[in-house]
Amino acid sequence: MAQCRITEIFYSLQGETRTVGLPTVFVRLTGCPLRCGYCDTEYAFYGGEKMDIEDIVAQVASYKPRYVCVTGGEPLAQPNCIPLLTALCDLNVEVSIETSGAMDISKVDPRVVRVMDLKTPGSGEVSKNRYDNIELLQAKDQLKFVICNREDYDWASNKLDEYQLSGRCEVLFSPIHGELDPAKLADWIVADNLPVRMQLQLHKYLWGDEQGR
Repeated sequence: MAQCRITEIFYSLQGETRTVGLPTVFVRLTGCPLRCGYCDTEYAFYGGEKMDIEDIVAQVASYKPRYVCVTGGEPLAQPNCIPLLTALCDLNVEVSIETSGAMDISKVDPRVVRVMDLKTPGSGEVSKNRYDNIELLQAKDQLKFVICNREDYDWASNKLDEYQLSGRCEVLFSPIHGELDPAKLADWIVADNLPVRMQLQLHKYLWGDEQGR
């Protein structure tokens, strides 16, 4: 029986992305090969519990969700994340995955909404970006930049043009919580008339840093 190592499964409000504010079941897989300087889920790097995919799906289904988000860590670092995503899609709910952009997304079930980061210089992991993934993104997918400072903003703005991102999928700019003034990022976006959606992490304002809830 295929298994995944799971840090937690919980029901909460989605804190970001296009479905922000909607009740969502989160399946947090354990482990991540990246070490972003602003990471807020370091507790998911190690430990966890091995669970059969069918048991994971049964626990998710018990919440009767409309939305399911598979996250981490980096969920695609576990090969069995791929069959898990397919099994969750078979519940006939909207399934999304939050991935760093450092892993190949080509095998992800086409029904899944892919929310993919491009790591900015401020993350400390810009060298891990897998730019081949950009060609695989579709209109239903979302590409996220976590902006740490003006350098990150300028870098991300250049990537918009370089890869013609606004015509491919929705692009999200998010200020690093507690370090970059959200109003400053908003002013930059408006001044440059960027075709992006600015987002804040709703869960941080509701529950602080308590494990995304």
